[in-house]
Amino acid sequence: MNPRTLWARILATVGGIAMLLGTVDPLEGSLLILPGSGLIALGTFIGKSQRGVIRYWLWVFGLIAVGVAAMFVLSAFGGIGGESGHSMWWGVLLLPYPVGWLMALVGAVLALIRFIKARGQRAHA
Repeated sequence: MNPRTLWARILATVGGIAMLLGTVDPLEGSLLILPGSGLIALGTFIGKSQRGVIRYWLWVFGLIAVGVAAMFVLSAFGGIGGESGHSMWWGVLLLPYPVGWLMALVGAVLALIRFIKARGQRAHA
């Protein structure tokens, strides 16, 4: 295995672990989920994955980044609903975060399926 492929796998694995650990608490865990998704995107880029895969993970990273930024900005201004005086509709700005996280979950499952199929084909060859 060449060093480029090795680094790509290490980055994707560390990013995936960071995303899983961050899932325990979505607010504080966002400080793990955001860089974790960035590491996965970087790993796909370094590993010279297909353009569609790289684009997919860049979208995941972008959505998570926008949602996390909105979450921190809204938190800094007192949150939403209740006594804050801000409408609950401001919560719509947070939607890119869970959408990006779900896309990351789907991408990880698809990557795992591809890896298992490729390994099975190599074993039969």
